[in-house]
Amino acid sequence: MPRRSRFTLAFAPETLDHLDFINRKHHRLIRKELHDQLSFAPDVATRNRKMLAQPAPLGATWELRFGPNNRFRVFYEIDVHEKIVRILAIGVKVGNKLLIGGEEFIP
Repeated sequence: MPRRSRFTLAFAPETLDHLDFINRKHHRLIRKELHDQLSFAPDVATRNRKMLAQPAPLGATWELRFGPNNRFRVFYEIDVHEKIVRILAIGVKVGNKLLIGGEEFIP
């Protein structure tokens, strides 16, 4: 069976600030899901991973949803040639609001 090619995860500097507004008890879950979901097939659409219509938040081309009640949102872009997934934002969905870095994000 051919081995799948691994992608490197690269985080935008502001994503660390975004994590400051997410309860620390969820950080391990976020780290695990990012690794599991984006390391090998980040460009394959699933029920919780989809390509975004443009223009999208922060220039992202993809969105990943996960966590309790699918509350966490990760916006990213993929460089297929370099095998890099660039994480651009990490947010929390509360009701019909998306909070990124503690502030409501309005596209």
